[in-house]
Amino acid sequence: MSDPGARLQAASGDDRPMSLRRGHVLALGVLVFSLLVTFGAWEYAREKETRAAETEFVAITSDVAGAIDARLENYEIVLKGGAALFASVDRPTPLQWQAYAEGMRLGGRFPSMSGLGYAAYVPHSRLPDLQLEWKDAGYGLLDVFPRGTRRFYGPVLYLEPRTPVNVAAVGYDMMSDAARHRAMSRAMESGTTQMSGPVHLLGDPEGSPPGLLLYVPIYRNGAILRTPAARRDAMRGWVYAPFYVDHFVESTLGAEPMVRRFSIHDVSQGKAVPVYASGPSAEAAEEQPAFVHQVVLEQFGRRWQMEFESVPSGRAIPRLRNLYSALALGIFASILLSTIVWALARTERRARQIARLMTEDYKRSEERFRTAMQYSAIGKALLDSDGSIVEANPALGRIVGLEPGSLAGVDFESLFEDEGPDLKEWLAGDEPGADLVKRATRRLHRAGDLPRHVQLTCARIPGNIGQDVRGLVQAEDVTERILAEARVHALNRTLEARVMARTRELSQANQELESFAYSISHDLRAPLRAIDGFSRVLAEQYGDRLNDAGRAYLGRVRAATGRMADLIDALLTMSRLSRVAINPGPVDLSQLAREVVDELQADEQHPRLQVEIAPGLRAWGDAPLLRNLLSNLIGNAIKFSAGREAPRIEIGRRSGPGGVDEFFVRDNGAGFPQEYAGKLFRPFQRLHGQDEFAGHGIGLASVKRIVERHGGSIRAEGRVDGGAIFYFSLPDEAPAAEDGV
Repeated sequence: MSDPGARLQAASGDDRPMSLRRGHVLALGVLVFSLLVTFGAWEYAREKETRAAETEFVAITSDVAGAIDARLENYEIVLKGGAALFASVDRPTPLQWQAYAEGMRLGGRFPSMSGLGYAAYVPHSRLPDLQLEWKDAGYGLLDVFPRGTRRFYGPVLYLEPRTPVNVAAVGYDMMSDAARHRAMSRAMESGTTQMSGPVHLLGDPEGSPPGLLLYVPIYRNGAILRTPAARRDAMRGWVYAPFYVDHFVESTLGAEPMVRRFSIHDVSQGKAVPVYASGPSAEAAEEQPAFVHQVVLEQFGRRWQMEFESVPSGRAIPRLRNLYSALALGIFASILLSTIVWALARTERRARQIARLMTEDYKRSEERFRTAMQYSAIGKALLDSDGSIVEANPALGRIVGLEPGSLAGVDFESLFEDEGPDLKEWLAGDEPGADLVKRATRRLHRAGDLPRHVQLTCARIPGNIGQDVRGLVQAEDVTERILAEARVHALNRTLEARVMARTRELSQANQELESFAYSISHDLRAPLRAIDGFSRVLAEQYGDRLNDAGRAYLGRVRAATGRMADLIDALLTMSRLSRVAINPGPVDLSQLAREVVDELQADEQHPRLQVEIAPGLRAWGDAPLLRNLLSNLIGNAIKFSAGREAPRIEIGRRSGPGGVDEFFVRDNGAGFPQEYAGKLFRPFQRLHGQDEFAGHGIGLASVKRIVERHGGSIRAEGRVDGGAIFYFSLPDEAPAAEDGV
């Protein structure tokens, strides 16, 4: 069938009405205008939300910077309180210093501060006096470290609380460290509180977070000094506080959801020195931050550049997702509106095209029907409600032997010699459940000739308005086909009789062969038993009268009778394989092979034999017959590989030619020439002499018969002194008929 859309397009051609062109332009204009309005409104709302979120983020960063600044000022207040203690007392005792530190409650109010201490300013000439004063005061030996001669020293005298790390820091000369020295010198010369750059706090292990030190200078007599030189002359020491940067910043920043990454760089000397960083690095972050803001903090002689990165846009601007939804809705509404306008403009053109197409379809349908009637090889006739012929094609005229025009008005039933269904009653019926098609084979009278058999197909069809047409009849001449079917039936009956006769002959032949096999075995066994018995008596009673050659001949006679008996047993076994009924079922070949190997090992020990059996070998077949199959193949493999230093047998499964799975039994024994592989499965065919390997030549023939009875196949590969491989295929599941499918 042709595509209606394509037919409409072909019918329209390039002659489109001007109104349709204007409709397309209008639809395009509506789409462009609505999209511009949608995108403009969305861009305005997005910019507004972005600016609001950025303003909120900047306010948060300012609050964080202010909190850090305020906390540093609190630290300065604590240090200046300690300096005031030195102004009221010439030199506070360690107990007084401890009382002051405990009164400040450092652990609760300032958890990031690791201690509150005092370091003395001591020229080199005054260092021995200080050590004597320290010892005379009962504080023990003051060991100043690191050792070395310096112009000035800044040893730690007090450091509270007295933790093991703080106690170990007493005597440490902070002037020996460059970073500490610079901060202490600035505080001494400026008379203001100064902070050091990032340093490694004493007692912390390698890799620990950096720390900072805050210094407040102390002068003699608390005088207000104007020049750096005067301050150096009046310098007594410093009250200082070491604190950890990471703990200090994290306790100040808190869990701020808008800040994903926060870093501090010390730019006091022009070069950015990392002080603190939190969150993922800029390279490791999967998404870019929505905002980045920098705040510069100048405090205590240091210049800190703090950089804040916000979370990605999806979290920093939470209402942005709603804006995207609104944008998608606006785009959809714009497309829908333009589609409606375009559909309305297109409706008129399609209506005219459909009307024109329906008229053309009616004309072509009528032409196709007339052509089919005229040139069809099958006879056709239109019938009215009375069963009379309204119109007939030439093929029907040839079948009945009349001109088609002369059939008009003829009762269709009058053309047949036999009785058939009442077409008049069937054509008049209009029940919903009635058959719309009737088929029948009738015998038709042909003018001036023998009757013909025709296959009738009658169908109800409507006629044109005002026309009495109720049905269409097709008449196909099947005379030759019926005659051919009759001849085929007669031939089938003859063939059935022949098959039955041949079946009876085969049954009789099988019975005669079975009787012959049993009679032969019985008739042969009797003389064999006589030969064996008399030869045994001859050997026992008259053996001493025979020479060595005679006894050897007698032994050969007895051995020949034994082989003959074994051959008779093998023939009977092979004949039973063709008659025994198969009871198929699932069989575990791996377990069956292990049992066969154990039985063969029990009969004859092979201590050096290695047997490898693949697990999970399963097939569908008769278990006793498959056991016989494996027993023959494994027995042959053991027999032909027994002479090897390390005999080895492998039983497994692989994909064979054509993708069919095959089981195999492989050995590393004597092997055989590949060109003689076809003789292996013939009865009594042997490729090795009886003196090399014993046997009757029946085992592999039995194996082939078992495999073929299961619907499989078997083949062999080998080479002389290179071992042999026997491949055989078996069904791995029940056939469809046996499964009840």
